[in-house]
Amino acid sequence: MTATVTAPPTPATGGSVSAAPRRRRSPLLTIGMLAFLIYFLLPLFWLLVAATKTTADLFSSFGLWFADDLALAGNIRDVFAAEDGVYGRWLLNTALYAVVSAGGAALLCALGGYGFAKFGFRGKKALFGLVLGAIMVPSTALAIPTYLIFAQVGLVNTPWAIILPSLVNPFGLYLMRVYAEDAVPDSLLEAARIDGAGELRIFWKVVMRLLAPGFVTVLLFTLVATWNNYFLPLIMLNDPSLYPVTVGLANWAAQATVAGGSGDVIPLVVTGSLLSIIPLIAAFLLLQRYWQSGLAAGGVKQ
Repeated sequence: MTATVTAPPTPATGGSVSAAPRRRRSPLLTIGMLAFLIYFLLPLFWLLVAATKTTADLFSSFGLWFADDLALAGNIRDVFAAEDGVYGRWLLNTALYAVVSAGGAALLCALGGYGFAKFGFRGKKALFGLVLGAIMVPSTALAIPTYLIFAQVGLVNTPWAIILPSLVNPFGLYLMRVYAEDAVPDSLLEAARIDGAGELRIFWKVVMRLLAPGFVTVLLFTLVATWNNYFLPLIMLNDPSLYPVTVGLANWAAQATVAGGSGDVIPLVVTGSLLSIIPLIAAFLLLQRYWQSGLAAGGVKQ
């Protein structure tokens, strides 16, 4: 007895197999995305244009296009020369606060997320519930209590007043737990334990390599948050030599707006703002492949 296999129907055009379906394109969605792109890039374009102008050109020329005389090089020289080069010190302070805080926070989140994902212990659900609750608390609400605590232990007006609070990242801990649950196979951990590896060695040699995309994602999020932090340094620091670039530029802007303030400070604020975002752009461009894969973590369940 033989079985008859019925071939699937072929298209009428010569029996050729039809091509894959085309992707549907929505003109309305394309227009919406272009509008969002313009919305986000327009302030950056204005900042670039404004940094090339003198004080007079800022108020006399069209705001979204360059003036006849480009003063970008002179503005950059003036920024680094103002007040005995304090802007360079502000940039170094910001880099120190951001890099140390981001690296420490990402490492703590990787340790905590791996622990929540792969270990069972008493009170695990309650502790993770506290982490989820901490995500909902705005950081500005904790600034004053943090200042009072740090004042008691003598850490106010020191770099530690900025670094230590930035090490706490509840959202990063939540993200690393979600990522570790799928990225770290239990069978791989069991094989390492059978081979006699300790838990710390397993974490450094095996787990951290698997958690690299999530680690870089948390690193970038914390780096941006610390780099752009304004309120915490404002209340923690009173020594201008310890200011990050956000507080320093705000002080320059205040000098330009007070009665009798010099208008020559305005190009310094604009150019300093442009220079301050270049390291963040470079960090995202260099680490974007890790960042993009980390954002997709947990999106698909196997």
